[in-house]
Amino acid sequence: MWQSGDAYEAFMGRWSRRLAETFVRQLDIPPGRRWLDVGCGTGALTAAVLAAADPVEVAGVDPSEGFLASARERVPDPRAAFTVADARDLPFPDDRFDVVVSGLVLNFVPDPAAAAAEIKRVTAPGGRAVAYLWDLAQGMEMLRCFWDAAAELDPAAAELHEGRRYPLCRPEPFGRLWTEAGLKQAVVDELTIPTTFRDFDDYWQPFLGRQGPAPAYLAALPEEQQGRIRELLRSRLPANPDGSIPLTARAWVVSGTA
Repeated sequence: MWQSGDAYEAFMGRWSRRLAETFVRQLDIPPGRRWLDVGCGTGALTAAVLAAADPVEVAGVDPSEGFLASARERVPDPRAAFTVADARDLPFPDDRFDVVVSGLVLNFVPDPAAAAAEIKRVTAPGGRAVAYLWDLAQGMEMLRCFWDAAAELDPAAAELHEGRRYPLCRPEPFGRLWTEAGLKQAVVDELTIPTTFRDFDDYWQPFLGRQGPAPAYLAALPEEQQGRIRELLRSRLPANPDGSIPLTARAWVVSGTA
């Protein structure tokens, strides 16, 4: 679904970076710890860990070589190492890391329970395992607004709405994922960031990148239908007097102890 780091950066990267920075600050992990970033993508969360948590090392794994190429370019810190790997089969021994994190990825893993079990396996006793996902049903407004408009004009789009396709992105199933993996003291919190777009084009153009659920859906439509979605969104999105579009994005955060 995502292969090009550049396409992801244009569409979601600026918001995932902001979310990662806020997430790491709120974790407040002491320095000198060993970290693993599961599904590291283009390196937004790894970079935030390096900048704010003073780790001794950060290992990043992702199945996309295209994403990892972007991560290696964007995160040259020698404490970081990036490896092609599947979240369901992590290439590390048991109890290897003090902190294992995963940002915006577990809903895309075919078997999230297997990934959660692997996360627990490689987390040292007493270590933290923490993951976060966008609230795709309601709180990730840039995507919810798009899918609401698309479904109004194309009833078939309702089945593609990411809030429906990814039920893990809700507090109850997300919390159960950690509990059933055997992680202790599992709790789910929320984290909200502003996502203000410069103008309508700043909001719309990234949807033309053809990668990811929403851009892929849009790319498959005739130009006329794309235009109808675009104009419906233009008429509905909130706008400040300067033309900027003030939205917010909420993520659910699940945390537990090995």
